[in-house]
Amino acid sequence: MFPERLRALRRGQHITLGELAAALNALPNETHTRKNTASQLGNWERGIRTPSFMEVRKLAEYFDVTMDYLTGKAERDEYDLGRLFLSGKQLSFNRELLSGQDRYEIYQLIDGYLHGRENRTTTSSPNQQEELDLHLDDH
Repeated sequence: MFPERLRALRRGQHITLGELAAALNALPNETHTRKNTASQLGNWERGIRTPSFMEVRKLAEYFDVTMDYLTGKAERDEYDLGRLFLSGKQLSFNRELLSGQDRYEIYQLIDGYLHGRENRTTTSSPNQQEELDLHLDDH
């Protein structure tokens, strides 16, 4: 499970093994571990070698997933948008970088939406899912 998840996460970010190795090497390092290499990461993705606990932790931190998700212990990874918006991480939407003000306003919009939903009436049944048209083809 780990090799498949690592490969999917890396490919989902559209980065090479070398780029991932460089990014991992740039992370703050609490222990004196050896530098990551593209060859090493390729061996992990092919299941030839298994990374140490510290290496899995670095990967989880880099991809912003839990170690349980990365190792296959959890099926889905959950994100708390509130924590994400209030974190120091750089965020973008449709490849447009969000400013601090953007993040704050979007956070407020989501918070207002969630707290105001009990005041809204719905015409659909609780089990019926509404369709969301994002007009993705209009650009």
